[in-house]
Formats: sequence, C-alpha cells, structure tokens
Amino acid sequence: MKSIAEKKKKENIIEYVLYMYRMEDLLRAYQFEMEEINAYVLGHEKIGAKDKEETKAWLSDMANQMLEEGVQEKGHLQQTQELVGELAKIHWQLLKEEPEYIAINRKTQTHLLQMISDTKENFPEHEIQVFINTLYGILLSKLNGKKIPIEIMDAATSFGDALACINHAYMSNYLGQKA
Repeated sequence: MKSIAEKKKKENIIEYVLYMYRMEDLLRAYQFEMEEINAYVLGHEKIGAKDKEETKAWLSDMANQMLEEGVQEKGHLQQTQELVGELAKIHWQLLKEEPEYIAINRKTQTHLLQMISDTKENFPEHEIQVFINTLYGILLSKLNGKKIPIEIMDAATSFGDALACINHAYMSNYLGQKA
C-alpha cells in the first residue's frame, strides 16, 4: 500500500490524492485499530515481510496524523489538502495561459454549477476540490455497488479531462517529468 502510494505520487498526482483519501477511509473503517488492519488488510496482501512492516508503519503514522489533525471522522490530512491547493493554483495558472485548457474547463462549468447548487454544507474552497470529490464519490459508489446517475458520470468525464491537464502540468512543471 505504501509502495502503491509512492508510485502514484510519482506517476499521477490526482490518483495519488484519491488513493490517500481511500487510505484515510480505510483507517476510519477500522476505527484506527492497527491490529485489525494488520490482521484483515495487511494479512491478506501478497507482499514481503519488509514491505508489510513499512506499510504498517506508514498506516500507523497516517492514523496518528489524522488523530492529531482531528480528521478521524471526516476531512482529509493537511498534507494532502495542501497538495490539492497546489493543484488549484496550477488550474488558475492554466486558465491564464493555456487556450486548450480554457476550452476544456469551459466544458466543466455547467456540471460545476450544478454541483455547487446541490451542495448543502461544507462547500469546498475551489473547483478542483469539487472535481476530486466527484471522482472520489464515484469510486466509493462503485465500491459499494451503487448506481451512479448519468449526470454525475457526465460531470466526472469533464472534470477528469480538466484534472488530466492539471496532472500533466504538475508532473511536467513541478516534478520535471513528462506526464
């Protein structure tokens, strides 16, 4: 699990954020009980003893950090959210400089406005959080076997296109890699 997170962070920052959200929810599901996570999650992973110990320590550190930051019931780790904030800055920069991105972003606007009007509380700070929350919501719905409305899938497609551009810019500019 730790190695998956590290790989995602190097290859696709959006997938990394979604994976970190999933790990937070995994810890919540097991109520931060590391013995249960070790038995029921890590015990079923087909990884070597060294990787298992590293992952156990990584999850334990994450659990402690979540408790310290007060996000044991909802919310996300500050470090992950700072990264999402960086992605929002890239989004705003692309809106100033990249005509292609402007066209892609235009396609998100109808869906974004609908999401904003549907939000009752805890409105995200910026549209990138809405994009990521939508994709994460779909992931959770699929994991739980729930049907996803076509409007949400259409929104996710346009949001995903915008996030793919942001990921490319992040990987190219911030990490000096080709995305």
